[in-house]
Amino acid sequence: MSKHKTYFNWSSGKDSAYALYLLLQNSSFSVDELVTSVNTHYNRVSMHGLRIELLMAQTKALEIPTSLIELPEMPSMEIYEQKMRETVLDLKKRGFTHSAFGDIFLEDLRTYREKQLAMLDMQAVFPIWKKDTKQLLRDFIKAGFKTIVVCAHSKYFDHNFVGTVIDEDFIDKLPPDVDPCGENGEFHTFCFDGPIFKNPIRFTIGEKVYREYDAPKGNDTICSGNQYGIWYCDLIPK
Repeated sequence: MSKHKTYFNWSSGKDSAYALYLLLQNSSFSVDELVTSVNTHYNRVSMHGLRIELLMAQTKALEIPTSLIELPEMPSMEIYEQKMRETVLDLKKRGFTHSAFGDIFLEDLRTYREKQLAMLDMQAVFPIWKKDTKQLLRDFIKAGFKTIVVCAHSKYFDHNFVGTVIDEDFIDKLPPDVDPCGENGEFHTFCFDGPIFKNPIRFTIGEKVYREYDAPKGNDTICSGNQYGIWYCDLIPK
């Protein structure tokens, strides 16, 4: 039986890493490309604030071809969807039929992804969908992955939290209203080692920066008021 030619929507974090890990073990799929959205204003991975140099070192260690979707700072939905459409159409021309994600339980997001892909005759795949996030994080660590917190929502954390390497005690130290995997956007990570990497990604911890953003309409899960703050920890390639 032929495998489904699949591209993976790679964020550089732990959920992406574990979802890819599971997908690579699935004989029905062949992951032939990684796709990552980057912020061209800061030259960093969108949402995570990770330097593109570290992203490329990471994907080189994965030994999977990578393409970047270049987005401006705070793009409109129209610009975002146009860029995504162009990317998916190009992948489709190259024989890709499936698109994989590291989403876990955000129903609205899954429905949106499936709808957008269906319009282009592409199928969505969610390898870690509906898995218990506490157990997922434990399985991630047990498998030998290593990851560090690169950004965190100021509603739950201060500057001391970013730059934390996730270990077995991590879950017990989280506030009770924070998902263990940060699935609601509470925090994001950079995965720098694990069974899918041919070598660890080397870096040093740089400065920690606080930034404020306009709150998206209709999202009161992690935003209360007109603005919200994010702590970032800069990682510097070695």
